[in-house]
Amino acid sequence: MSTQPGSSHPSRHAQLATAEQGPDFAAWAQGAGMISHGPATQAAIASLLERHAHTPELRRTWLTKLRAADRLANMGMWLVAHMTYTQRVRLDGEPLVAEDFKSRPEGHTGGALNMVPAYVGYLTANSLTRMTRSWLMGQGHCVAAIDALNVLMDNMGAAHADRYSLSDEGLTRLVNDFYHCGVDADGYPASPLGSHVNAHTAGGLSEGGYLGFAGLQYVHMPLAHQHLVAFLSDGAFEEQRGSDWIPRWWRAEDSGPIVPVMIANGRRIDQRTTMSQSGGTHWFEEHLMLNGFAPLTIDGRDPAAFAWAIISAETELAEQAAALKAGHGRYPLRLPYVIAETVKGYGFPGAGTNAAHNLPLLASPAEDASARDRFNAGAAALHVPLAELRQAIDTLNDHTSSQRPKERDHELAVAVTPLPTAPTLPTFTLGKPVSPMAAIDETFKRLVLANPELRVRVGNPDEMRSNRLDQTLDLLKHRVTDPEPGVAEALDGSVITALNEEAVVCAALANKQGLNLVASYEAFAVKMLGAMRQEVIFARHQREAGREPGWLTVPLLASSHTWENGKNEQSHQDPTLCEAWLGEMDDVAPTLFPVDAPSAAYALRELYRSRGRIALAVVAKNPVPVVLDEEQARRLYEDGILCLHDTAAPRVQLFAIGAYQLIEMQRALTRLTRAGVDASLYVIQEPGKLREARDEREATATLGQCRLSQLVPPIHARVFLAHCRPEPLCGVLRPLDTGSGSRFLGYRNRGGTLDTFGMLYANRATWGHVLEAVSEVAQLELEALLDEPERLALAGEGDPQALR
Repeated sequence: MSTQPGSSHPSRHAQLATAEQGPDFAAWAQGAGMISHGPATQAAIASLLERHAHTPELRRTWLTKLRAADRLANMGMWLVAHMTYTQRVRLDGEPLVAEDFKSRPEGHTGGALNMVPAYVGYLTANSLTRMTRSWLMGQGHCVAAIDALNVLMDNMGAAHADRYSLSDEGLTRLVNDFYHCGVDADGYPASPLGSHVNAHTAGGLSEGGYLGFAGLQYVHMPLAHQHLVAFLSDGAFEEQRGSDWIPRWWRAEDSGPIVPVMIANGRRIDQRTTMSQSGGTHWFEEHLMLNGFAPLTIDGRDPAAFAWAIISAETELAEQAAALKAGHGRYPLRLPYVIAETVKGYGFPGAGTNAAHNLPLLASPAEDASARDRFNAGAAALHVPLAELRQAIDTLNDHTSSQRPKERDHELAVAVTPLPTAPTLPTFTLGKPVSPMAAIDETFKRLVLANPELRVRVGNPDEMRSNRLDQTLDLLKHRVTDPEPGVAEALDGSVITALNEEAVVCAALANKQGLNLVASYEAFAVKMLGAMRQEVIFARHQREAGREPGWLTVPLLASSHTWENGKNEQSHQDPTLCEAWLGEMDDVAPTLFPVDAPSAAYALRELYRSRGRIALAVVAKNPVPVVLDEEQARRLYEDGILCLHDTAAPRVQLFAIGAYQLIEMQRALTRLTRAGVDASLYVIQEPGKLREARDEREATATLGQCRLSQLVPPIHARVFLAHCRPEPLCGVLRPLDTGSGSRFLGYRNRGGTLDTFGMLYANRATWGHVLEAVSEVAQLELEALLDEPERLALAGEGDPQALR
């Protein structure tokens, strides 16, 4: 089916065809308010009725629901416009006067108006088929559409239900809460409404603040028995590439029906989208077909068109899957993809202009009479009398009679993944060099085998074997549509591999009902930051709202990292991600630096015993000596810090953050001991546990000053050697910073084609540089710690090899 905005008036032939469908069909076909039904949509609905409504009674029921959808869509747009502009709502539809309008209107109005028919179409499809699908919206700034319709449909969570209702008073409170921007005494937003989907948005799965990520995630979200409708945008399509690979990943055996729905309004904020400039949806249809999709282009102004598209797309996909099961066809299947053509801001004055993005009236109705007249005229065209609206709402709210959950309680919104069975850990020999990444590989393989009921996704941007995850790859295999003989590939593989960091991390983050792992070169993993941050912020807000996230913690392994990637240039030597992640809240975003195989394996296993977190672990892939036993690994994981060598009256305390940093610190300790200087050596695995908590929730994940003082006795002289840049770490470890008595060493933005020693030397991070710092804070003579060639190397006047 293909319709074009502007082609909604039926021809004489179409009018005759409509009459032949009967009076109920003709009554629906007339439309209502700003909702009209073009010939293509009428033909599509007639076909849908013929296929699914097999009795006259069921046909009448379906048409009654479709008429109800028209009225709900009108009032949804009516309320969205009020949310932007007004501080008063009158359900009787009487014109508003100047003092009824906000002095400072705000809202992503055009996109929200476009989302109203889409969400109403989704609600209608659910009602027609007596099944509640899950939904996801990538354009989170269109949340006014969702919140408005959820209030009208009484489909609210607790916070909204306590404040809003279908009354002048309840809706007036709604419009005043929208973009309220007030803050309460605890520093939280005073209003449960947000500018984007938030934890109070009934049924919301993602903020949708980072455009494009929903397009990468939706295929990996539903299990085989679950249905998902994903609302996307043409602007987001150009924001983040990789969504055109979706047919490569979908399998009927482990993924439920997915219906992507693009709202193609042709405009970004202040100009046309690139798609619109390149030929519009005709170009996009060709693009989709080349990438394995089957496009369905519909009238994006009509909720009936959305309902038809959702039901038809699922039917088409089910038919393909059934044929494949019967031995006909092969993967990838041609996944249906709905393109909803519309005009930005359709349904209200200013539609189709750049202004429609935010404030379509150009002037404030509170101050400008002509803008006020345009608002009242636009609202009047959309208004539905309250009794008629209530009847429409009751018609679509058939959850009790159809024994289905409300849309706020769709399956993906309420899913809780069971905690996995924990496997035994590999055994290690003290002192023997073992790759920490190889230890993680063995542990993860055991975890997968112990939990066969959990769907697995491993996000892999490439070079999985280089990162020492051989057993994981051999067990789970790359997911491909045409496996290559002799290579770890399979149709049902669980490893999602693409040279696109955003796409592969989204595969793991989307699989919220399963077991997930992500591994990447450290330098390039920073490209994943936006997707990671959106997830943990939303999870934290859910907890604050009393909705505990149900998904298992996702570990992200940053390996082939700064200190062991010397064979490549400095672009491959970048600790930015761990520094940024240290800035996030430790209760949802821990950053770990395991120092050997036991600490890496133990941490990985324990992370899966928690929910709603993304844990970044910076892990060495090359063999490093085993220094911890399992009990020490446990204590290190629980406290984030462990004393490896203690003495009664230390002159200095040494702190290592990272595997290679521990090796250097151990060499420094040996030289101090030889010089008769007492020193203590500590390993810090999770710096965030030692920080000053920034709120009460983060305090549940930190040690607190009392416990920290027990683990680390007070002393003035302290030297820290970090995997990352020292400056951000210094702030995190402020409780241990003694001011003039502390030195922080780490990455100093030096690199190139160097080995590990060359990297350490270039960044003044060798054991020798540690002793230089010790001599400063402990007031020791450097000559007592280093010989002349070593001191000359430190001074840049001798051979650096003296410190190798």
